[in-house]
Amino acid sequence: MRHWGVLVLTLSATAALAAPVAADDTIYSQAVAHEARSSQDRERDARELPAEVMAFSGLRPGMKVADVFGGGGYYSELISYVVGPKGEVVLVNNKPYENYVPDEIKARLASGRLPNVRHAVIDVNDLKLGTNTFDAVLIVLSYHDLYYVDPANGWPGIDAPRFLGQIRDALKPNGVFLIVDHAAKAGTGKTAAQDLHRIEESFARSDITSRGFQFEGSFEKLRNPADDLDKVVFDPAVRSRTDRFVHLYRKP
Repeated sequence: MRHWGVLVLTLSATAALAAPVAADDTIYSQAVAHEARSSQDRERDARELPAEVMAFSGLRPGMKVADVFGGGGYYSELISYVVGPKGEVVLVNNKPYENYVPDEIKARLASGRLPNVRHAVIDVNDLKLGTNTFDAVLIVLSYHDLYYVDPANGWPGIDAPRFLGQIRDALKPNGVFLIVDHAAKAGTGKTAAQDLHRIEESFARSDITSRGFQFEGSFEKLRNPADDLDKVVFDPAVRSRTDRFVHLYRKP
């Protein structure tokens, strides 16, 4: 079903940064360098560029952030260090995501090691995120799962408009919504989500803006034009080297 641990080989490119960044962007590099982080997470950093992605998102101390379908919490931990003790991160999974990474979550949250991270297991029809509650929401490598259906393995179809509407409602006015996902071929829309775990970038932009979000810009350093877009993201030929788009949206 999922592909936690699927990482990207980044290529040099120019980032189109439309989001505001914190006054002191060392908070992002300091989060990545935090001594409490695991060696497994550190290995992932070189291919994810989390400091740059978080800076692009404009995350700052004191914010309340939801990491939706956050899996084992790689980003939840990083963001917890950025938002600090006056901020909060909610790591949101449904049961299939939760069942996929139980040991990783247990280790991540053991003994209250991340006191500003709250863990929630939800039904996708009721995210329980409230109204005008969050400064930022992110979905990393999981937006395409809104269009994936596998009831035999516990993943029923999702009402995507309702799901995205809940995220819009949960954001405060001017709050931001970050999407990172595996790119699909032009013209495929959402169809590649089912077999390839990919989604067309232009479809994502049209879909999300149609739900009341404004497109703010894209970050281009996770692109890989050498990716074979005909292959499922788990294929050894492309695994860890998929072409990824990173979009930032804003709630007006």
